[in-house]
Amino acid sequence: MKEDPLERLDRLEKEKKTGSNTAKTVMIALIALCVALGAALAYIWLSKASLVKDLNVEKEELTEQIIALQGDYENLSSDYENINVQLDSSREEVAQLVERIQQTEATNRAKMRQYEKELGTLRSIMRNYIVQIDSLNTLNHQLTAEAAAARQEAATSKRENEALSQQVEALTGQVAAGSVIKARGLRLEAMNSSDKTTDRSSRVIRLITSLSLVENELAPKGPVRVYIRVYNPEGQLLVNSYSIPFTVDGERMEASASREVDYNGKEVEMSIYLNEIPEFHKGIYTVEAFTEQGLLGSAELLLR
Repeated sequence: MKEDPLERLDRLEKEKKTGSNTAKTVMIALIALCVALGAALAYIWLSKASLVKDLNVEKEELTEQIIALQGDYENLSSDYENINVQLDSSREEVAQLVERIQQTEATNRAKMRQYEKELGTLRSIMRNYIVQIDSLNTLNHQLTAEAAAARQEAATSKRENEALSQQVEALTGQVAAGSVIKARGLRLEAMNSSDKTTDRSSRVIRLITSLSLVENELAPKGPVRVYIRVYNPEGQLLVNSYSIPFTVDGERMEASASREVDYNGKEVEMSIYLNEIPEFHKGIYTVEAFTEQGLLGSAELLLR
């Protein structure tokens, strides 16, 4: 049966309108999709630009701190050859750190965190230098004054000469104090399950304390046990089932861990591990190292 021409024209007109509406719908959908993609790309670009800006600001601040520390090291001096040699080495480390951070992109966050950690270590080392220099200067001034007084008294009378002998004995006792074992390079580091250093609190499984017992021919030879006391950011002493009691100057204390080395008057490097701590939190951890003679020094570690 043939289709009526009028009906055929009507059908074709409807089909044309339907196709036109479909094309418009597809076009509108494509335009909306393009707009959405453009907005998403703009947001991502702006977010990235903001992050890069923040990282550059952090790098500038860290660089300024390192350069300021470099100036502090340059202004620090002593009259003691041994300390001057150590100072020269530390100045070289700071100079290399300045050069490395200037050559590193701010977006390299791992390197930035490493440089921040090295900055903290170098600050701690500098504080130790200042303490050593002040202590030696004080001792030298005291010894000089006492020696001058002793010579004057010896010249006046026999009685004063006897008093001088007593002062000489006191000075001998001070020389004996020089036989106390000291340490340098004390630092606290965190290790992950792959035995690599980390500053992420969630990845830490143990802490390691490293130091060197410095050369001292006056010190007694033989076994020396070094004790460490590690404090968490809340100031609580970290101990495990192997905590060790010890005594310093008659005061009984508890150590987080300890290790014994054979000391023959020469420099000895050593490390002490602290294991089996249930968890670590963000913040600053502090370690204090002792022998039974007294405090060797302290260091800090920042965990994020």
